[in-house]
Amino acid sequence: MSDRDGIFAGDDPFALVKAWMAEAARTEPNDPDAIALATVDAEGMPNVRMVLLREIEDTSGGGRGGFFFYTNYGSAKAREIGASGKAAFVLHWKTIRRQVRVRGLVEREDGPRADAYFASRSLKSRLGAWASRQSQPLESRAALMAEVARMTALHGTAPRRPEFWGGFRIDPLEIEFWADGAFRLHDRFRWRRESLDASWEVTRLYP
Repeated sequence: MSDRDGIFAGDDPFALVKAWMAEAARTEPNDPDAIALATVDAEGMPNVRMVLLREIEDTSGGGRGGFFFYTNYGSAKAREIGASGKAAFVLHWKTIRRQVRVRGLVEREDGPRADAYFASRSLKSRLGAWASRQSQPLESRAALMAEVARMTALHGTAPRRPEFWGGFRIDPLEIEFWADGAFRLHDRFRWRRESLDASWEVTRLYP
């Protein structure tokens, strides 16, 4: 692509997403790593919610590249991902007028990487993970706080990662980079591959 230069230049789409996020982090007032994550339930009804994208693995260190987020495995999104093995998300940064769209295959990440991330969270967040039956009906706020207190007494100051809580890795088959243009003549480049082992093909799209 002769005109894929400037902010779109590069041979690794994961590194490009990281670069855009780092730029956005300097101007976004809150959570430049927030993504709108889309899944589909058993009836084909879509769901979307905001979660935090906690890691982007590029290919510079020999990894295959991927996007990581963490959640309760009993949550609606985790159950839907477990059934389909697929998800999509969008990153949107208002301050730099750019977005990234991703679609791909998903697998659990519940080994040392998930342990390390859980250990990095604040103590109250770790205890909250133990206390929450995410997406299940809750009688009252008081009931939740009582469960937090019970988990605090049970696990103390060094709670391990619960077996029902961990990560998901999104391995993309498609990544689209979008940047705002004057008069809605935006710049769009789609990276697409047929399988995780295939090479990327990059196409400029009409705005």
